[in-house]
Amino acid sequence: MKTIDELLAGPVAGKRVFVRADLNVPLSGTTITDDGRIRAVLPTVKALAEAGARVVVASHLGRPKGAPDPAFSLAPAAARLGELLGADVAFATDTVGESAGATVAQLADGQVAVLENLRFNAGETSKDDAERAAFADLLAGLADIYVGDGFGAVHRGHASVFDLPARLPHYAGHLIATEVGVLKKLTEDVKRPYVVALGGAKVSDKLAVIDQLLGKADRILIGGGMAYTFLKAKGYEIGSSLLQEDQLAAVAEYLERAEKTGVELVLPVDALVSSAFPDLKAKAPADPTAVAADAIPADQMGLDIGPETRKLYASKIADAATVFWNGPMGVFEHPDFAEGTKAVAQALLDSEAFTVVGGGDSAAAVRILGFDENAFGHISTGGGASLEYLEGKTLPGLAALED
Repeated sequence: MKTIDELLAGPVAGKRVFVRADLNVPLSGTTITDDGRIRAVLPTVKALAEAGARVVVASHLGRPKGAPDPAFSLAPAAARLGELLGADVAFATDTVGESAGATVAQLADGQVAVLENLRFNAGETSKDDAERAAFADLLAGLADIYVGDGFGAVHRGHASVFDLPARLPHYAGHLIATEVGVLKKLTEDVKRPYVVALGGAKVSDKLAVIDQLLGKADRILIGGGMAYTFLKAKGYEIGSSLLQEDQLAAVAEYLERAEKTGVELVLPVDALVSSAFPDLKAKAPADPTAVAADAIPADQMGLDIGPETRKLYASKIADAATVFWNGPMGVFEHPDFAEGTKAVAQALLDSEAFTVVGGGDSAAAVRILGFDENAFGHISTGGGASLEYLEGKTLPGLAALED
């Protein structure tokens, strides 16, 4: 895989460089609530612009249905990119139409443009190879060189991620090069003890990665909504907590495998419960109660790990040499159920381990809860991509950048 450093070793001034970024930021109306993904691509965009390239940035945002939808416009992201760069950023109001062509044609050396949401064109996500290829051909007409730097999208076989690199000289941007280097530290030459903390709502989202980690990690700590399926598999009463009944057999098998292989699969010993899911907008007090994990009342639901579990998980992380964390421990968006996620984040900071926060809600929680991002070893921009890499899957966007 050639990197942007190799590209910048030669002349790029005047060349049109297509940067496939991940500007899929959360929006409240037209206000960006977390600009982490925009900041993540800055090193690549800055380096190219400073070298005199004509930089064409493209991304998806949300899941529009293959047609323009103002609710998913990249205009706010383009404006924020300009603010962070301290320079004007042109914005094309389409992907490969008249506006895109004119906007790119008007770029001078060192200038940057952003195309409208790639998913406004059905060809971007089409399962039809010919339709995807046709869109990739049009995108290729806007550029001389391709730089892949949207790590959050590399697990998608989409036109701008998979098909387009084959049509242009291609390189990995700074972000993708960094992400791959970090993930290799979690898979190829792991310093031990290796501790993995997994949370989030659905156990089905994490089964494949647990399957792989049972042969690689020393300890796996389970939290979030997915924990209650594990507790149910052990025969515990979980009240009205989130349960994926169809996953009970798989979870029971993993518990058995962990015991046989000597991997510590650690479950909550207590939980914070409430009679109803909290209002995340009003954030009114929810009056939670801490109960033992095997004694959740029938009319209560678990919404966060309890105080004893926080201490337990911190102790399991304390002596680690490597820690990977993906998924919050509870409903961290509500202050009454944020302490479990805070405790795990703080445990990472207190350890001397190489710490990796696996993107998605975990990365959002770090920022929302006020932690210093730079204090962690690495915060990934791609939760799904990170998990699929750890599962051992081939990621189309990375395969496309290989020579």
